[in-house]
Amino acid sequence: MIEDSLTPPYYAVIFTTILSDGQEGYEDMNNRMEELAKKQEGYLGIESARSEVGITVSYWRSLEAITQWKNNLLHIEAREKGREKWYTKYQLRICKVEREYGFEK
Repeated sequence: MIEDSLTPPYYAVIFTTILSDGQEGYEDMNNRMEELAKKQEGYLGIESARSEVGITVSYWRSLEAITQWKNNLLHIEAREKGREKWYTKYQLRICKVEREYGFEK
């Protein structure tokens, strides 16, 4: 699903990953994190795609909301397991979206 109801300015957290061979528990944790993020104050939406490289973009109202999400205890646990088991590499970028436009048939 493409998020198309957001009104700038807002923030995008771009999480780009390469998975390791050991994926036991990954899908369950990923689903748990997505559901937990949706309950966080300042959460606006999420988009995700995976092939060789996975890209997940979550949208937030403020930098403070992103920091609160980063410091969520269950999210910290998920990050630690990701580093230990699930990811060969990841990169996280935080961007301020000041303008957007789109197209739909």
